[in-house]
Amino acid sequence: MKRLLLVLLLALTPPAHAEQLAAKLFASKTQPTTGQASPIGTYARGCAAGNVELPETGPTWQAMRLSRDRNWGNPVLVSYLEDLSQQVTAFGWKGLYIGDMGNPRGGPMISGHASHQMGLDADVWFLPPARLDLTVKQREKISSIAIRTPDQLSVNENYNDSYREVLKAAASDPRVDRIFVAAAIKLEFCKTATAADAKWLQHIRPEANHEDHFHVRLKCPLGSPLCQTQKPTVSDLSKGGSGCDETLAYWVSDAYLHPKPVKNPGPKPPHKKGPREFTMADLPAQCSAVLSAD
Repeated sequence: MKRLLLVLLLALTPPAHAEQLAAKLFASKTQPTTGQASPIGTYARGCAAGNVELPETGPTWQAMRLSRDRNWGNPVLVSYLEDLSQQVTAFGWKGLYIGDMGNPRGGPMISGHASHQMGLDADVWFLPPARLDLTVKQREKISSIAIRTPDQLSVNENYNDSYREVLKAAASDPRVDRIFVAAAIKLEFCKTATAADAKWLQHIRPEANHEDHFHVRLKCPLGSPLCQTQKPTVSDLSKGGSGCDETLAYWVSDAYLHPKPVKNPGPKPPHKKGPREFTMADLPAQCSAVLSAD
């Protein structure tokens, strides 16, 4: 009888690691830490001290999906988004709809992104704002638009030249490390690119599931010794390359979009822990202090 009771008790008790998942711990924090801003770790394995909130509405932007409480980031990111939202008015846009940035203290998220953990990432919708006075409720229901065809090979009827100008302005800012878009979008830019475009085009990187928004990633700000900027991925970056090469072509190739099944795949690789499985032990040691700070 005692053995049966013990088995039942163990079955009803949640595993200890469930309470230690970093994503849940960071999601529970509704305010940032005070003091100096400090991105810690990497974009996909880190946290952030001293984040600030992007105001929900500004003269040329609105933060979307406010229920997620993800309109937080490093002060440099907030300034960048405010600046860019003003710049795009020169291209016929009223401003920008800003999607997910990060949690108040960064860290892994309970849904969605693998990155956005250091306060240096933000999603910007491809939907040009028709108005900038949407209510909180309206911001939950409205969706962005795709500017790439379902077959992933080209831009669609929603695309126009203003998108090129918006992305050029976004990528030309010296604070930017890279910007992720659907491969077909960069391919469209490359069709008319000149040597003078290489400097900003090299920051535009192809990535899956980025047909309705672009993902801005900033460099580590000066004075951020705990922040790790990614290494360049464009092979001829040091020579001023644009990335309009065979690497980009692969993203729209049949081999990538319609891979043939492997006859003898061999043993499955070991499971790689994802961000929503991280515990605090998987993050930089400094993140524990960020999480526990008043």
